[in-house]
Amino acid sequence: MDRPRRDNDRPSAKPTPKPAAKPADTPPSPARVARAGEEGLVRLSKVMSELGLCSRREADEWIEKGWVLVDGVVIDTLGTRIRPDQNIEILPAAHAVQSQLVTILIHKPVGYVSGQAEDGYQPAVTLINPSNHWAEDHSGIRFSPNHLRTLAPAGRLDIDSTGLLVLTQDGRVAKQLIGGHSEVDKEYLVRVKFGEHTIDVDKHLPDESLALLRHGLELDGVPLKTAQVSWQNGEQLRFVLREGKKRQIRRMCELVGLEVVGLKRIRMGHVTLGELPAGQWRYLGADETF
Repeated sequence: MDRPRRDNDRPSAKPTPKPAAKPADTPPSPARVARAGEEGLVRLSKVMSELGLCSRREADEWIEKGWVLVDGVVIDTLGTRIRPDQNIEILPAAHAVQSQLVTILIHKPVGYVSGQAEDGYQPAVTLINPSNHWAEDHSGIRFSPNHLRTLAPAGRLDIDSTGLLVLTQDGRVAKQLIGGHSEVDKEYLVRVKFGEHTIDVDKHLPDESLALLRHGLELDGVPLKTAQVSWQNGEQLRFVLREGKKRQIRRMCELVGLEVVGLKRIRMGHVTLGELPAGQWRYLGADETF
């Protein structure tokens, strides 16, 4: 028989754990303070580029050489971040180097590529030598092999096209012509045919197709900016664009049933091809701007 249970036979109750003491407020870690302090800061080289002082590559070179001051303090550490409203000063040594940078205009012939050699085709830069220097160049600049150093095309012109190609050592010029916010327009003369029509093409192309070339087309799913397109003569269109997608004009023409049989760029901003002969080049003059 089970005996009656006594009070002192009950299992002892476990003590209720006390809530953990709330930790006292502690100061944020140095890393957290650093992250908070960097909010709104931008790399110095990026600010310099956005202000149009130089390219980001040039900015990095100047910073390493101690040629850049921020609020009066020399900055010589790459990756330094600043507030965009801080005062940036460039030392005369940097301006002296920048003033020696050249921009070259070349009349690219068909059969040359704009940039790196590809598929056995030579880049247009190979044409830049004393023998191809235009005799009518009035810039006063004498050719130096140093002018070929870091020279790069500012905009493309495909292998089947001819006309004005700009090559520059100056990051400011490159940004002006091909930067994401560039507003410099480019003018082209484009010889076309429409089906079997090679003469008086303007009389056969529907007006709505010409209107589409001006506005309403898209490439790769992205609408194109409005373009100026008009007939230069019965077989040649004049295009003025403010953007430069790869083979843009040829692809635009294909969309309305036109075939491009010749394409020549004659102007970039305020700088024209003029009488520069095919295969020859000249320097951009000090009095010329895009």
